[in-house]
Amino acid sequence: MQLPLQIVHLGDRRVDRTEKTRDISSGGVCFLSPTAFETGGRIEYLITLSGSTPPVRIRCLGKVLRSQRPSDAVGAEAQHAWEVAVTMERYQFVRADELQPLAVSV
Repeated sequence: MQLPLQIVHLGDRRVDRTEKTRDISSGGVCFLSPTAFETGGRIEYLITLSGSTPPVRIRCLGKVLRSQRPSDAVGAEAQHAWEVAVTMERYQFVRADELQPLAVSV
């Protein structure tokens, strides 16, 4: 399932990057990225559920499980050369106007 995924923190560094999910489950998410991520690093990200008005977002905290080159990337996916898998250790549903920092105790 491809959903918009916005990365807001990597470790203690604030970032603003948007990717698309490749796979998602209750335990985590996999997405393609043009850059590698540090395995074991902390990550905070937002997933936007498509088809909802107003948009429903899930704010997630987790860690990077793997960052590797996908063996099956072709076409547009080949531009995003890294497959990144991250956990979903804590999460909360938020509306776009309610984005507040999530307590970082993962």
